[in-house]
Amino acid sequence: MAAAGLSTDLSCSVCREIYTDPVTLPCGHSFCRDCIERTWDWQKSIEENLTCPECRHRYRNRPELRRNVTLSSIVTSFLPSAAEQDGPGIYCTYCWSPRVTACSTCLLCKVSLCYKHAGEHSKSAEHQLTTPTPSRRDRHCSKHPDLLLEYYCPQDGVCVCASCNRVGEHRGHSLEPLNSETAEKKKETLRKVVEKLSPEREETEGQIQRLQERRREVAEKAAGETETVTALFRDIREQLEALEKRLLRDISREEEKVSHQLHDLIQQLEIKKDELSRKIRHIEELCNMADPLTVLQEPESHGAELYGAEGGDRKRRKMEDIAVPAVGDLDVNLISETLLTGLAGVASEIKGRFFPGQEATDLILDINTAGNYLAVSEDRKTASFSPNSYLETHLRYKFPQALSSRSFPSGRHYWEVEGSESGKWSVGMAYPSIDNEWWKSQIGDNDKSWCIAMRKKRYSVRHDMKDTKLPHVPSCGRIRISLDYEAGRVSFYELSEPIRHLHTFTATFTEPLHAAIAVREYGGDDDDDNDDDNDDDDNDDADEDDFWVRIIS
Repeated sequence: MAAAGLSTDLSCSVCREIYTDPVTLPCGHSFCRDCIERTWDWQKSIEENLTCPECRHRYRNRPELRRNVTLSSIVTSFLPSAAEQDGPGIYCTYCWSPRVTACSTCLLCKVSLCYKHAGEHSKSAEHQLTTPTPSRRDRHCSKHPDLLLEYYCPQDGVCVCASCNRVGEHRGHSLEPLNSETAEKKKETLRKVVEKLSPEREETEGQIQRLQERRREVAEKAAGETETVTALFRDIREQLEALEKRLLRDISREEEKVSHQLHDLIQQLEIKKDELSRKIRHIEELCNMADPLTVLQEPESHGAELYGAEGGDRKRRKMEDIAVPAVGDLDVNLISETLLTGLAGVASEIKGRFFPGQEATDLILDINTAGNYLAVSEDRKTASFSPNSYLETHLRYKFPQALSSRSFPSGRHYWEVEGSESGKWSVGMAYPSIDNEWWKSQIGDNDKSWCIAMRKKRYSVRHDMKDTKLPHVPSCGRIRISLDYEAGRVSFYELSEPIRHLHTFTATFTEPLHAAIAVREYGGDDDDDNDDDNDDDDNDDADEDDFWVRIIS
């Protein structure tokens, strides 16, 4: 009874249902927002004044509707939750508000009813009420809409009516009545399905958790790398600023030193100039005198000096009284050396902090592994396609390729190569234990080597005979191969501007790795690429000397 009384108190006087989004008017009465707005829209349509449906208080202008927060909270707590509803999400057909939950369904009228409308519904026996049905058509046969579903056909897994049982396509099937026992059999089947699906769901949940954890790890690593890079560039700026100040001080000191030398020399020459000017004036005065006696009475020493000034060879005359020092220039070489040394120190620190343990590797090829048709240069840095014949050894490959003499059992390393535009060449990493038979030995055609290949101006990567063409269009012939042994990564970069990452292989390395190079010509029966494209730039008839790969670091 208390719940019924509360339901009445929480009902809107317009729709007679529990409030939906209750609002309060300035007069103090509350209504559903939609109810009062529809009421006022109707009043306005017949040109009546806006009034409160309860107290008839008149409003000259449409007042602002303010939500009644307290009343909304009470209504929310009063309404049954989805777990308490008989048929969650099934609402009364006649109630415009979606918050009115249905308590029953009329199988004849095919409508869902709340408590109020169920009480007002026809009490005739043909109006059979049942628990709320998700769809009003679910209890009626789709082929015979006037008949109820009464049987279940296990053979087809569908519910049928009596007519389907007698004359329909289910005639002769072993049908079961629609009752709790039949439903329990279906439930048991569904439980077995759940038992099979549950482990899969748990595994899926585990995968989701692992991926989420991986995403968190990536985010944390990215944050750490961001912090490292930010700190690195902050330090670089500080070091560059310090180097700039040092260079400016050196330039200033050099300028001051040379300036002092020039100042001293200028002073000495100024004195000499004044002395020469005095002598020139004296001589000019003598030359302008009319009295021969005065001119002839000039001391002999002055005469000798005047004679020297008049008859001496000015180009050969020496300024013995002034030793003119050799004035140097700014020591630009010293400034440049300081700059280069400082920049090298900054670069070295960057490499040590940002690429710890990674080193540029000086490689040479092992001539004992070079196969026929592979010529190795004297410095063992260049491999080219050439019909050579080597002495057969157990290390030598039959395929035109070679390994590096140095192995990499651990650590982080990188090396760089430059290859010809024509021909086909491959570079990568390989175990020395790969089979040296013809096709089994080719790098990329076994599970012991990883490589990138250039052919017809296209890149492809290959491992264990699985070839993947890359979308990158080569812009230069220089490749960097980077190895992180412990992390199990072999990465390839194109040394273009900017540097481009081409591909990364991941594996668990179990043997020391060697750098590997293979060079060959186009065409032939042994060509393993099935390319249909015939580029004009392929130059299949190019000179064999044009097919090469050179180690550049």
